[in-house]
Amino acid sequence: MAALFEKGDFVPIVFFEKGEFILKHNIQITSITAAFSLAFSLAAGCAAEESVTINFGVLSGPTGIGAAKLLTDSDSGGTANSYEYLIASDNSEIVSGLTTGELDIACMASNTALNLYNQGVGIQVIALGTQGVLHILESGGSEEIQSISDLSGKTIYATGQGSNPEYILRYLLESNDLDPDTDVEIVFADASEISVGLIPGEIETAMLPVPAATAAILQSSGTVRDAIDVNEVWEEIGEGSSLIMTAVVARTEFIEANPDAVDAFLSEYEASIDYVNENVEEAAVLIAGLGITPSEAIAAAAIPQCNLVFLSGEDMDPAIADYYQVLYDANPDSIGGSLPDDGYYYVN
Repeated sequence: MAALFEKGDFVPIVFFEKGEFILKHNIQITSITAAFSLAFSLAAGCAAEESVTINFGVLSGPTGIGAAKLLTDSDSGGTANSYEYLIASDNSEIVSGLTTGELDIACMASNTALNLYNQGVGIQVIALGTQGVLHILESGGSEEIQSISDLSGKTIYATGQGSNPEYILRYLLESNDLDPDTDVEIVFADASEISVGLIPGEIETAMLPVPAATAAILQSSGTVRDAIDVNEVWEEIGEGSSLIMTAVVARTEFIEANPDAVDAFLSEYEASIDYVNENVEEAAVLIAGLGITPSEAIAAAAIPQCNLVFLSGEDMDPAIADYYQVLYDANPDSIGGSLPDDGYYYVN
């Protein structure tokens, strides 16, 4: 019988990945034994590379809600990658983890992501998640507020003086021909103080983020209502751009070393967001169990208000460009001094 291979022949080493055969190596035969040994070694190495441990960070609240199914599946060994994860209460914990290399991938506030990138930290945005989570609430049952223009003459309580909520509120008012300094009075306070005042009607109008907005509505037994979804108003004003408040970032070094693991993460993160959107009650159990929200009831009520989406690749820049421009115009330092360049987004 003739030999399949002879000394001096070049033999392709091929693997089946993602539904197709891929040429990995083309080796020259020096001996049959060596050829098969190398082939088995390469196969073993490829298999080992398929599962990567990812140090993953998310924020509690709306920024982390979309990842709940992924984290739960990881705990039960049902993900392509394995995850060591941190559920942080503040962006500073995520920033620290990315800066020191303790985190590989993280969900964080989109303005903080660009700020970090502009400071020279080696990260890229690999996906965009939560859209606007700010809501205008009205207490007292009058239902006078139906649009931004109805805020004229009102005292609006809000969180986030000198940061994104203030810039967004001022932009929305100005876009509806209201002067934020003369046509309304904006009072800044802590979310818990605002909630305490809303429920008995001491505060009539406020802008709060989810889940604080959700909790205030639930605790009021019907006296506080969601008058305006800020995300919807933003989309009416904009031309195709969205109010994207969550960015998923990865360290560039990790992306370059583990492109397949990053792609697998993106698939699983998208599936997690889809699950949360489509299975609210079941997802609420997971979210509360992970400590992302204080309770299942708040999680279930918050999910529809979080405007969870998944955007990646070339869809990212046009979706968030206007938001970054608004922040830059209001205060360049809010995003680190400059708008994103071509290296900011990961497009595989």
